[in-house]
Amino acid sequence: MKWIVIPIGIVLGIVALAALIGAFVPKQHTVTREASYQKSPEEIWEAITDYQRFPEWRKFITKVEPLAPVNGKPSWRELDTHGNSIPYEVVEWNPPRRLVTRIADPKLPFGGTWTFEVIPLPAGATLRITENGEIRNVIYRFMIRYAFGYRITLDAYLKALGQKFDENVSVEN
Repeated sequence: MKWIVIPIGIVLGIVALAALIGAFVPKQHTVTREASYQKSPEEIWEAITDYQRFPEWRKFITKVEPLAPVNGKPSWRELDTHGNSIPYEVVEWNPPRRLVTRIADPKLPFGGTWTFEVIPLPAGATLRITENGEIRNVIYRFMIRYAFGYRITLDAYLKALGQKFDENVSVEN
């Protein structure tokens, strides 16, 4: 009986400790990442706003379903390889320079906005993404802060966009 109780107690203790530490990690965070591409601002804009084609270049997205527009702006639901379903809506649309999207489900353990800024360069453009996020679940907050990092999703997005364009990009602050 001890062989079962002790490991269960250890696991519960670890989860409790993660929850306790996570409770002290701020709910809100802001992180900015950027990468430069040899594509025009219009080509980058097309890629980041053609949400129905996301599964073609974002490897964790399996399907995108269009939703009813919100305030005349697009909204959609992304289904990922983990079985998650996340609805998004456009908050600001200023082609081809600025796009702000928001996770549209306050019941998820996380939420917030991504602000996309397309900055022209002499031979291409830079895409800067700022995440203003909120992590509501204390264990998830602990995991993101201490195990995965706040920038992992932004970096993956920017690198996937580079792969879409057949470019090897460097992601920066």
